[in-house]
Amino acid sequence: MRRELYYFEISPICFLTDREVCLHIRALNGKYSFESGKKYTIKILEVSVAQESRFTGSGYTRECFAESDENGVINLTVSCRCEGMYFIKVYDEDRIICTLRVYALDNDMKGLYPYRGDFHMHTCRSDGSEDPFTVVGNYREAGYDFTIISDHGRYYPSLQARKKFRIGPDDSSPITDMLIIPGEEVHLPLNDVHYINCGGQFSINALVTPNANQELAGDCPSWRSLSGNCPPVMTREDFINMIRERAEIIDRPLESERLSMAVSEWTYEKVAEGGGLGIFPHPYWLCETMQLSEDYVYYFYKRKPFDAFEVLGGESYYQHNGFQTSFYYENREAGFKYPVVGSTDSHGSTDMNGNSRICSTIVFSTGNTTAEIIDAVKGGRSVAVDTISAEYRLVGDFRYVKYASFLMEEWYPLHDRLCVPQGFYMREFANGNSDAEGILVSLKGQVPKMEKRLFELD
Repeated sequence: MRRELYYFEISPICFLTDREVCLHIRALNGKYSFESGKKYTIKILEVSVAQESRFTGSGYTRECFAESDENGVINLTVSCRCEGMYFIKVYDEDRIICTLRVYALDNDMKGLYPYRGDFHMHTCRSDGSEDPFTVVGNYREAGYDFTIISDHGRYYPSLQARKKFRIGPDDSSPITDMLIIPGEEVHLPLNDVHYINCGGQFSINALVTPNANQELAGDCPSWRSLSGNCPPVMTREDFINMIRERAEIIDRPLESERLSMAVSEWTYEKVAEGGGLGIFPHPYWLCETMQLSEDYVYYFYKRKPFDAFEVLGGESYYQHNGFQTSFYYENREAGFKYPVVGSTDSHGSTDMNGNSRICSTIVFSTGNTTAEIIDAVKGGRSVAVDTISAEYRLVGDFRYVKYASFLMEEWYPLHDRLCVPQGFYMREFANGNSDAEGILVSLKGQVPKMEKRLFELD
């Protein structure tokens, strides 16, 4: 975390262009308190705006003066005409006190707030290391606003997690601000392509019997759908016959690829029917050989039986995320511009798993609900985040990447500190600590409250 964030706060840090906004600057350490009634010099630098003789060290864009009020807060009214980052430098005469940063956004970002999460992870209900409740608590402690439990072949673990933390039909909870999105990793006969059903109202895996989701409660609708309403099931034999018929019109030389595409397209239709987000994950996963042949990956990507591409996630070797990133930008250049997400694909949510924090997604959304998160991704308002190393990397539209970079350095260090106790007590609550519920109730709302103070986007 940058030094200034420990000692000073500026609010808001994000606001809209071409309107007046009052910035409030206060010290967080008595050593640096602003003297009441004293006049300070403020220099405002626009990072990306051209001006005469604009070279490194050529000076500042604007200079003004502001007095500290009786509470030791500097109040400064500004208007920023261009989208981007601005430096706010505070001086006591010629001595610089601090350099703070803010970000101005064009009006099409009005009402859109950043939420960070994961679209692909596993628990011990399939091949992960921890139960769903521990996984969710660990990711909240790590600063995630939302996550999806996407166990292999199983939808019910995501419902178990929602039930445990009292996530209601409107995605709100009386004890946590963490959103748990229902979902699953889909594995159906005749298809080697992995597929994420994110936020769908019912299980895709459970539409074909037998299936792994049945291990909890057979075909009970309450464990294979959010509302108890879901399409009728079919036998494996009926499913295979249906897929073989659909595959006859697909123009691929290999029967396995024709069948795979038929299954993927049927899956995509069902995800859409359930109001979910279909995600194409990890095509450059090396499992001795590539999971899928490269020729088929290109074909699959262009035919697009999905909504979003998992451009980052799962593994730390270069061929995984590096190749997927190059693949994504190459296809953008060819005219295939698709929404992106970053995911951990984690099978262990603690530090014992080196890949537990490997990637994430920042979405710009009207709110932290399943429908709003899905709408943001489908609308292309997402950035994939690579945190394999200390120097993060971002993939997506350049405009959103620049904004996300600001958030990674100026917002999330503050945000994440508030998430730590909530994640800890979510685990304690799940494990039967009788004091945890009351503590969670007291912690709920702290992140949204800080968000409201630091973002002026309405």
